[in-house]
Amino acid sequence: MSTEELERIQDQVEGRLAEAMPEVELISLEQVAAERLRLVIDRPEGVDLELCERVTRRLEDLNEDWALEVSSPGPERPLTKPEHFERFLGSRVRVRTEREIGGRRSFTGPLEAAGADGLTVEVDGDPIAIPLAEVRRANLVDAGESLAGDAEPAPDNANTEVTS
Repeated sequence: MSTEELERIQDQVEGRLAEAMPEVELISLEQVAAERLRLVIDRPEGVDLELCERVTRRLEDLNEDWALEVSSPGPERPLTKPEHFERFLGSRVRVRTEREIGGRRSFTGPLEAAGADGLTVEVDGDPIAIPLAEVRRANLVDAGESLAGDAEPAPDNANTEVTS
């Protein structure tokens, strides 16, 4: 599937969830196999099996073409949008980049700054600026042990998943 088609499906799913369940956020949508889509969702009070089932039922027409896997973000929550990085300032993150920055492609440390164009991760005491366009994957590390008081820990029911 093309990137454009995946983005079109993601936009459609986000719109339908916003309309029916405004408290639910689609964190990521990815094609994990030829006919399987993985949707990672979240909401302020956490994700449970019942919510995963409701989302799956709400998107049942997608099951005509795809097997859906709906799950919670788990303790190593993906960070896919600028607002995710801003929300988890001070938390430990792992960021993998498309190209090398300073001789490396993987950065783990506290998230020091975030904005619309980029973020800064402290690695071995040095701040590393990473343009958002270079981020291939990013996620929380040790989410339950935040380095800042205002970052949100993962819910107790992390890693809930429904596959249809």
